[in-house]
Amino acid sequence: MMKKFLTGCALALGVLLAFGCCIGAITHAAYCEYHTPEVVLDAGHGGIDGGVVGKQSGVKESDVNLSIVYSLKEYLEERGVKVVLTRKTEAGLYGTTAKYFKKRDMEKRREIIEKASPNVVVSIHQNFFSNLNKRGATVFYRQGDGCGESLARCIQSQFNGNEGTPSARTPLLGDYFILNCTNYPSVIVECAFLSNREDEALLITEEYRRTVAERVANGILSYLLKENQAQ
Repeated sequence: MMKKFLTGCALALGVLLAFGCCIGAITHAAYCEYHTPEVVLDAGHGGIDGGVVGKQSGVKESDVNLSIVYSLKEYLEERGVKVVLTRKTEAGLYGTTAKYFKKRDMEKRREIIEKASPNVVVSIHQNFFSNLNKRGATVFYRQGDGCGESLARCIQSQFNGNEGTPSARTPLLGDYFILNCTNYPSVIVECAFLSNREDEALLITEEYRRTVAERVANGILSYLLKENQAQ
């Protein structure tokens, strides 16, 4: 088991070296052995709250989010990262659809995050805008969360210059529950626009969802190694 774990760590290092994140192999192996990084992945929406809907296909944001999260989970676990999911099925986390179901859903997510005590929290969403030409990925972080900002920049850099995302796009401040509910470094990744024809055509394919997951994973791994190097 330990051999498999250390192999995963070595793979993570190899990926990150390709993106210019350098650290000694011995140091990284020691870090993986004694400090297993943990990530909470949050698939936005779920159940009766389907989120936004694709203009052409009618695909629900909640389904796209969950698909990407499971690919992201697989990708991270293969590289030795422990992963905790908030939403594991198509259902929401509210228990009952009675009044205030959305508040109960969000509080359950906060509860899962607090129990996990993760290194980072990454919430996956899809965007929608009245300007149908708007496309590409944008990452949000909480004001004053320096680690969250660093994580957001690591992830954003993996998308910049691809599929309608400008090469110079920077993460944005966001005032959302999932960013504010805990003190752990947290980001929201709006992977693409379901209001845009090109983005939607990509998001309905399994291949592109896995591409998105890989980019987010590489950003997370880059951040984790950078934080370890700074310690």
